[in-house]
Order: sequence, then C-alpha cells, then structure tokens
Amino acid sequence: EEAEAMAMSQRGGGGGGGGGGGGGYVNIGEDPALDQFMEAYCEMLTKYEQELTKPFKEAMLFLSRIECQFKALTLLSSDSPSSACGDGVDRNGSSEEDIDVNNNLFIDPSAEDRELKGQLLRKYSGYLGSLRQEFLKKKKKGKLPKEARQQLLDWWTRHYKWPYPSESQKLALAESTGLDQKQINNWFINQRKRHWKPSEDMQFVVMD
Repeated sequence: EEAEAMAMSQRGGGGGGGGGGGGGYVNIGEDPALDQFMEAYCEMLTKYEQELTKPFKEAMLFLSRIECQFKALTLLSSDSPSSACGDGVDRNGSSEEDIDVNNNLFIDPSAEDRELKGQLLRKYSGYLGSLRQEFLKKKKKGKLPKEARQQLLDWWTRHYKWPYPSESQKLALAESTGLDQKQINNWFINQRKRHWKPSEDMQFVVMD
C-alpha cells in the first residue's frame, strides 16, 4: 500500500486532482520505466515482509512451547490435579492430560539443537567439504610438523654418508612421525638435493 501511494505521488507530481489539463498526472503504462521501478520496489517490500515475518512466527512458536512447558510444570506441581486437568483422572490420581504433558509438552532443547545443526549441515555441507579439501591441500603443501621434521633430521645425521632409507626404514619413519611415505620420500629428495654431496666413490651409484 505504501508503495502504491508512493507511485501515485510520483505520478501525480504536484497536479492537484483530476481537474484542468496539464496537471502532470501520469497514467499507468505511460511511463514504463516508472512502472518497472515500482513493480521491483513492491517485490522488494514483499520479500522483506516475508523475511521479517518468518523469525517472528518462529519466535511466537517458541513462546507457545515455553508456555506449554510452564503449564505442564504447574499441572504436575498442583496439589489438586483433578481441578486442573478436568475429569480425566483415574483411581491412581493420574490422567490422560498428565500423560500427554509428560510425552508431548516437554521439549528437549538438545533435540532442537541437533535438528538445527542437522539443517545447517545439510545446507552448507558442500561448502564445508570444499573448504576442508582446500585446507588439506594447503596443509600438505606446507611445512612438515616440527617434531616430525626433527626426527627426519636425526635420521639424516646418523646416515649422512648414505641418506637413502630402505622401504622398511621409511615405514618405521612414517609410523614414528605420523607422515605418509610420499611426504617422507619428498623430504629426503629435497634434503639430498640441497644439503648432500656424495663422495667421489659413490657418485656413480647414486640413483636419485
């Protein structure tokens, strides 16, 4: 309604009613650009109304649930459940309403949290998965953990004359450092290229 009033004011200008010619009033369809703008403006207002209405309804629903829980607590703590719950009381003093209260009115907040988390995961699982893959790629490309690198350096120092670990030694290093064999192989290849020069009698047997 506000948008329609605005459209009328913009089309009407300062015309002052339907009398005499030259009042400046623009009929619908005479200014397509203005019509298109007002349609988009109305759609935007409708969208905002929907976005504002949804959390309000959710808040009202939550409030009604809380009120039900308080009423249930009042019924359970009442000294005369027959007056609070009507005539549905059996000989043992319990009632169908009490059973409904116990089973339906008490809402587990943790269950609602799990449901919300599930909805968020379903909505953003693809995006989170891509972020995780990107993080793992960057982690693999980055430096090795300090403790793992120190263990490799210790092995390097002990076997400096021939720093070519066997397959069994690579497995042992992988187990002790937590690295995979590809990381260990790459580390030794780079380490030999940068920090090791074989002696003359070993240059012909180096197969790196």
